[in-house]
Amino acid sequence: MNFHFQQAIRAVILFAFSAMIFNLHQTGEITKLINPKYENLSKTVAILFFILFVVQLTRIFSFSTKDHHHCHHTGHHCCHHDHENSPFNTKKLFSYLILIIPLATGFFIPAKTLDASIAEKKGGMMILSKQTQAAETEDFTEAAIPNQSAGDNLYGDHAPDPNLMEERQEIPEEEYDHLKKELSQKQTIHMTNHIYTIYYDDINRNASKYKGKKIQLTGFVLKEKGFKQNQLVLSRFLITHCIADASIIGFLSELPEAQNIDEDTWIEATGTIDISTYNGEQLPIIKIADWKKIEEPEKPYIYPIDIRVGL
Repeated sequence: MNFHFQQAIRAVILFAFSAMIFNLHQTGEITKLINPKYENLSKTVAILFFILFVVQLTRIFSFSTKDHHHCHHTGHHCCHHDHENSPFNTKKLFSYLILIIPLATGFFIPAKTLDASIAEKKGGMMILSKQTQAAETEDFTEAAIPNQSAGDNLYGDHAPDPNLMEERQEIPEEEYDHLKKELSQKQTIHMTNHIYTIYYDDINRNASKYKGKKIQLTGFVLKEKGFKQNQLVLSRFLITHCIADASIIGFLSELPEAQNIDEDTWIEATGTIDISTYNGEQLPIIKIADWKKIEEPEKPYIYPIDIRVGL
């Protein structure tokens, strides 16, 4: 019986990848790395790694001595076993190192929530200004929406469970149109995670329509050079697929105590929407009237909602 050391190392690596992904799901930290709609896909990957691990186990030991006898009796030079168990050369070590590094970080370094330092590196206010400019200039045609009063309810007599709403990654186009119609009729806008991107897009696109309306939202504090002492950004990170494509979204805000609030502090605020100018660009601004510090939410990221267009 022959033991193949490198085949054993490969089996360990396959098992480690499977265990790491399952562990991320078990601890809930997977949502700090990917959009929740890909959770089933990542579980499938973990299962495939485990299957490959089981297959790899069959390669660790070999019981055939046929080749050994053939080499011994014929005098031919046979070196397949030597290659399999030869010492690691630089190329092999580098290959294994590429695989071991993500495993080490996955097991021993906890997933860290993106913060203000990352937002600044991604552009911060420059990105927010461009988002507003893009929303205003985009050629967008709204679907025809039937006349509805503020009391009309697309969901019938009972509104859906808010907890179930938060878990959804897709809504019908009819519901999307209704949410936008409902937004324009609200006197106080609540920026919950589920509808954040829908409301955020429309407020940036039509800031003048929402001027004077009250708004309630949460976010972490971002500050930049050039801000007035009473200015900050109530920020969130938008994750489309994974943290590699994370982008900053949020609202420039004003409150007298801004200079006393540290960056990365999570706050819940209530204020009034107004319009201001930053670096020559008009954008919505929140005049905060009331706020309080809060703990970082269990789900700090915002995820876009897919709109299912009916046939």
